[in-house]
Amino acid sequence: MTKTVVFTTQAPAAIGPYSQAIATDSLLFISGQLPINPSDGQMVEGDIGVKTHQILNNAKEIAKEAGADLSNIVKTTIFLTDLADFQVVNSAYGEHFQDAPPARSTVQVAALPLGSNIEIEFVLAL
Repeated sequence: MTKTVVFTTQAPAAIGPYSQAIATDSLLFISGQLPINPSDGQMVEGDIGVKTHQILNNAKEIAKEAGADLSNIVKTTIFLTDLADFQVVNSAYGEHFQDAPPARSTVQVAALPLGSNIEIEFVLAL
């Protein structure tokens, strides 16, 4: 099995000792993405829907660097600090996955890095 680090400046850099993504022979694992604007490194302002779109745009750029796109996503895990945000997140998320949406889990957590209220991780088929 080959293991390749995937990195792009078009998505936020990792905020700890981990990679943006790791590609294997057949899968791409994108680390949990926060709603950070890669151009300034700051969390985007706005509601949870705006933040969801930013996260998916970040994932799109990382996938692109690995030669894939959002249609290659087979599984996501969404972490929310408040499940009351579920419907807004679901609506924004659904705009990116019109056909054959990936498998998904959504869980409520006590806290997320940088005080974010949402984080999403991705697994893609290559």
